[in-house]
Amino acid sequence: MSTSPAPATRTKVLLVDDHDLIRKGLRHAFERDRQFEVVGEAATAAEAVRQAGALQPDVVIMDLRLPDGSGLEATRALRKNNTNMGIVVLTMYAGDDQLFGALEAGASAFVPKTAPADEVVAAARHAASAPSAFTAADLAEAMKRRLAPSGPQLSPREGQVLRLLADGMSVAGIAKQLFVSESTAKTHISKLYEKLGAANRAQALMTALRLGLLEAPDAPKF
Repeated sequence: MSTSPAPATRTKVLLVDDHDLIRKGLRHAFERDRQFEVVGEAATAAEAVRQAGALQPDVVIMDLRLPDGSGLEATRALRKNNTNMGIVVLTMYAGDDQLFGALEAGASAFVPKTAPADEVVAAARHAASAPSAFTAADLAEAMKRRLAPSGPQLSPREGQVLRLLADGMSVAGIAKQLFVSESTAKTHISKLYEKLGAANRAQALMTALRLGLLEAPDAPKF
């Protein structure tokens, strides 16, 4: 059986993820498509920015969580330096905050890591042809939710308390971190639990994850 020839100019791809298995899975997916050529891999945000500058890829596949910082910060840096580079953001937990964060950072596409690898390739194809046109599978529904929020709306202070609870801090630790008394910290926690309909820390964190108020810890999926 004959195979079609490779395009005269392939789309150059840089893979950014701190999990070796995910990079290998993505490389395999892109190598099956003769339109693409994987020109490099990076495991940190700093390395991603450095390699993108050196290799000048057409598309960067960017993990949201990296050991030395956020993939969104790296995305902002890349977009600032190159308006024509396609950037596909990957994340383990595809909540609305992450989706809009990717949009605001200048990404071209947003794909959950639970999606098939072929969807990442399709997003890369879009990103290469229209780097400034953002796409995401749940974009329309996310826009509806943002315009008419139905979930609990946390104050900035409650958001801080939620993140500290997720870090495993005690009431005393939260009070010290926020420079308030323990009784005030308990009041903030109580109000947070009430808004989330939770009776304890575990229920509050699970609800916050489900609503996209927290990002789940990253883990390989490919």
